[in-house]
Amino acid sequence: MYHLESINRRSFLLSMGGLAVSQLLIGCGNNKQAQLNVQLLKDSIPAQVVDKFRKNLQQQVQLKFAPVPHIQDAFKQLQAWQQKPKSNEDAGWSRFIPFRQSQTPTLANLLTLGDYWLQTAIEQQLIQPLEPKQLKNWPGLDSRWQELVTRNDQGFPDPQGKVWAAPYRWGSTVMVYNREKFQALGWTPQDWSDLWRDELRSHFSLLNQPREVIGLVLKKLGKSYNTTNLDSVPQLAAELKALNQQVKFYSSNTYLEPLIMGDTWLAVGWSSDIVPILSRYPKLSMVIPYSGTAIWSDLWVSPKGVGKDNLSSQWIDFCWQTKIAKQIALQTKSNSPMAKDIAASDIQPSFTSLLLNSREVFDKSEFLLPVSPETNKQYENLFTKIKA
Repeated sequence: MYHLESINRRSFLLSMGGLAVSQLLIGCGNNKQAQLNVQLLKDSIPAQVVDKFRKNLQQQVQLKFAPVPHIQDAFKQLQAWQQKPKSNEDAGWSRFIPFRQSQTPTLANLLTLGDYWLQTAIEQQLIQPLEPKQLKNWPGLDSRWQELVTRNDQGFPDPQGKVWAAPYRWGSTVMVYNREKFQALGWTPQDWSDLWRDELRSHFSLLNQPREVIGLVLKKLGKSYNTTNLDSVPQLAAELKALNQQVKFYSSNTYLEPLIMGDTWLAVGWSSDIVPILSRYPKLSMVIPYSGTAIWSDLWVSPKGVGKDNLSSQWIDFCWQTKIAKQIALQTKSNSPMAKDIAASDIQPSFTSLLLNSREVFDKSEFLLPVSPETNKQYENLFTKIKA
């Protein structure tokens, strides 16, 4: 299933110098001192940003920022926090061990979650809504991100719903290619339709994800990534079959090594995997398809049951300040939903195209929004059928 495989998209080849220590604990406080406990995706926030936040506070606060390797780990942690403790009858011998009896899980105030997991987290009641009135910079957030995190109690987008998360960085599905291989062809990839060209047969890889692969075919046909009835697109199966005959292999985790070694000429992948390696491999270039692509976002969520506190709101607002938003984007080689006007001189040439994406392409791109179980099954069945 897509949501089980997609979790690894940002765990590959990341070495960006963020919070890579086992945990960052700032301030030596006591039990009465205010505390902020944040569990965040590894390398998604620079350590310097945390230090600036501490210096910016008006009070002595104990800050604990603990990185988690993958989004899947964060989601499992959310589930573990909501598990009911065993009763004495179910606990067996553990009830005779006082230390175990007294153990209670320590909830983080905030935790990183990927937008694709948001619907499940809401539906399983793992998180609680945020209070946008406490977020000074909420009105400045691009409306697309406001809509992304405003959902009903089943986790589906709803303008009348509650605000369940706060996005702090984002990226997209892109094409990365070997310029040397394309010089002889006399053209470079620009859009999804290029994947059907005869010259590329058996020379590229695709993500092993139904929503991503079927989505790019839908985009080529002028449709939405979030099409809810695939039967309403009569050309889809034939186009997907033709694409399957073109592709060399499908992979969501090991698509960069063959590209670097020259076994493939092009790969479809996630910007978070690709942008960090571009400076190390100058022969590689990245392009965002001009007909539009899929967008992902890292979000702050509040685990269910954690007490409301001003520090969480202060941290979210701090991440949304223009200078801080730019620092997060530049140092983690991603985008910020708040950094609308990063100067070109601030950006390394290798990922200028990622951060200075045109508004036209951005407007054509889409989040992979939740669909009904029936629609999700349609995507999975069609993908399996075509690959077989």
